[in-house]
Amino acid sequence: MNRFDSYFSYVQNVLQCEGVKISDLAREYGTPLYVYSERGFKERYRELDSALSGIDHLICYSIKTNFNLAVVRLMGSLGSGADVVSGGELFRALKVGIAPEKIVFAGVGKTGEEIEYAIDSGILMFNCESFQEIEAIEQISAAKGKKTGIAIRVNPDVDAETHHYITTGKKENKFGITIQQLMEFLPRLKDLRNVVFRGIHGHIGSQITSFEPYLKTADKFIALIGELKR
Repeated sequence: MNRFDSYFSYVQNVLQCEGVKISDLAREYGTPLYVYSERGFKERYRELDSALSGIDHLICYSIKTNFNLAVVRLMGSLGSGADVVSGGELFRALKVGIAPEKIVFAGVGKTGEEIEYAIDSGILMFNCESFQEIEAIEQISAAKGKKTGIAIRVNPDVDAETHHYITTGKKENKFGITIQQLMEFLPRLKDLRNVVFRGIHGHIGSQITSFEPYLKTADKFIALIGELKR
């Protein structure tokens, strides 16, 4: 039995979710109907959390994967933070009670209004895609008299060995900043007074079927972080 079968299964030819007949749910709520396994969310989160035990960590649920408020609220109740890519997603995370200091704002298309909203909300940090974005956050933060946390998205130039349309970590993918560009930007970063450099952000693609690309990325980032500390 695979994990999916433990949440959704056929019993006497009737599809059920955690012992509840889907046909009964369809009659009560109508169709089309989306049905999720609460136990599935809980078990996957706790599996990740347990794997990181002993390490200072924060798991952030990516709201763009499913922004249903009940799902977001459930993840928050488990201790999860939120990864958002728009002002609307930030609003949803705050609405269900996720603490702003556990929210990370990622994405390539942040508007000035969204940046202001996030700064005013007191989020943990922005994942920045470009130096221009860092400059914009610096200017808005300075105007508000605040200091804002940022992480910088670095393109590690690692082949995720997935479909070429969904790989994001190779230098030709135009996502993030190269390691060389980051090192060249460091003197300017040190001069900024209203952003706090908190970390490195990386993303190499989706539907990755082996550990190797992740290990290569980790090796590159560990070396980079050591160099940045020096």
